[in-house]
Amino acid sequence: MLLLKLLKESLSFAINALVANKLRTFLSLLGVTIGIFSIISVYTMVDALEKSIQDSISSLGDRVVYVQKWPWSFDRNQPWWEYMQRPQPTIKEFRNIKKMSQGAQAVAMNIQGSVTLKHKSNSLENVRFVGASHAYNQVAEVNIEQGRYFTENESNSGSPIAVIGANVGKNLFGGLDPIGKQFKFMGRNVTAVGMVKKEGESMLGNSNDDQIIIPINFARTLFNERSESMSLTIRVKAKEHISNPELMDELTGIMRSLRKLKPVEKDNFALNELDMLSKGFGELFSIVNIAGSIIGIFSIIVGGFSIANIMFVSVKERTSIIGIQKALGAKNFFILFQFLFESIFLCLVGGLVGLFIIFLGTLILTYGLDFEVFLTLENIILGISISVVIGLISGFIPAWGASRMDPVEAIRR
Repeated sequence: MLLLKLLKESLSFAINALVANKLRTFLSLLGVTIGIFSIISVYTMVDALEKSIQDSISSLGDRVVYVQKWPWSFDRNQPWWEYMQRPQPTIKEFRNIKKMSQGAQAVAMNIQGSVTLKHKSNSLENVRFVGASHAYNQVAEVNIEQGRYFTENESNSGSPIAVIGANVGKNLFGGLDPIGKQFKFMGRNVTAVGMVKKEGESMLGNSNDDQIIIPINFARTLFNERSESMSLTIRVKAKEHISNPELMDELTGIMRSLRKLKPVEKDNFALNELDMLSKGFGELFSIVNIAGSIIGIFSIIVGGFSIANIMFVSVKERTSIIGIQKALGAKNFFILFQFLFESIFLCLVGGLVGLFIIFLGTLILTYGLDFEVFLTLENIILGISISVVIGLISGFIPAWGASRMDPVEAIRR
């Protein structure tokens, strides 16, 4: 009962201080509000960007190792011309990896480029195409919404068929059902047998919406897969019980044996994995978080001084009341807690205002600009915790001074 009475009286004093000195309170809380807004808004945006990028990375395929000419992260000690001299992966290497790998669940090969597509009077320029082997849908995310994926016989024979993106189907065929319809691809008639589900914009630009997938053996009749412009890649997906490092060790041995590299020779191929991208973005986001925290901390420090100032003024204005309370038997901890609670309450109000502004911003971005941003429970708790800590630190010295006052001297003032 004593604790509840103490809380009630402290809350009453805090509310009275807010109401009686509106301008002073507003200016004092502004620093805390800006500080919490700066820190939590940065964390919120980073969380949203990180989720969007991680979703984009996941769509490239989970537990997949990419055998390529170029690495995704370069060794500064290795000259650039050594990378230039590396050969492209080949169809023969792709077939040998399928035969020799014990840790692979699926192996696929693809080449990429851009072409112009035509259907009657409609024309789409610079459409990305992926010439893929049959197992491509096992190592990459291909969500068929209409029609079907191509069969193994169609893949092996190089049938002139395609699985098209949602935007390609809409823009090339004028919104009509594209399944079974033909379009021109490098002068050849190609039949659309499937269309993937619309994915929307991707942070990494790897959306299937604006591309088409064709059998690699059909693509080989039109393009030279050894060309540097074809961006040839072998994708190897690990079995459930095989880790990526284990698979990469196996692929290193296979590729070195296929290319007849001596033990002293360097690898003339690259084994890339999505963890490289995740780690790179993780480091970048950590830097952004630190920068946002530093900016927010300065604002919170200013807000903390403002709260301390308003508490000193509050103690001075209520000196006689403090004396009367102590004369009536109020303990030091009662006075101390009363002013600490008021300081924490003020900071908490400022922090909650900052969090509310961030919440409004997430609604505007999510529903107005179609970019999903979310204020997580962890960030809400962090914002509230920071507010409480700042209130505790800012109010302790004024509250301690008030609790140590002599009641007789206090009443005289």
